[in-house]
Amino acid sequence: MASLGRLSRALLRAPLSQTRQFSAAAAHGHGEPGAARLWKILTFVVAFPGVGVCMLNMYLKMQHHHHENPEFVPYSHLRIRSKRFPWGDGVKSFFHNPEVNALPDGYEEHEE
Repeated sequence: MASLGRLSRALLRAPLSQTRQFSAAAAHGHGEPGAARLWKILTFVVAFPGVGVCMLNMYLKMQHHHHENPEFVPYSHLRIRSKRFPWGDGVKSFFHNPEVNALPDGYEEHEE
């Protein structure tokens, strides 16, 4: 908080022409000469490998994952169908996943 106060005092003491020149330079992207190079290096050295490690981690976790559906309880307030869907058999929603989503009368039987 103290550094914020010092910064505001320093900006208030600076001549108005210097402040305008600084803000115009920042708006046009004329900052430090090596800033773009630094971010490019960080992107290739940190960001891309980080995303790759996360993808590998999730892929390996999914290889050992076995999903079992919870016991189906036919609650009256869930899966209400006032009219049939206009696609398919009219019971399954557009984004229906038979491994995860239940129908109004229970889960679909699927082979693994």
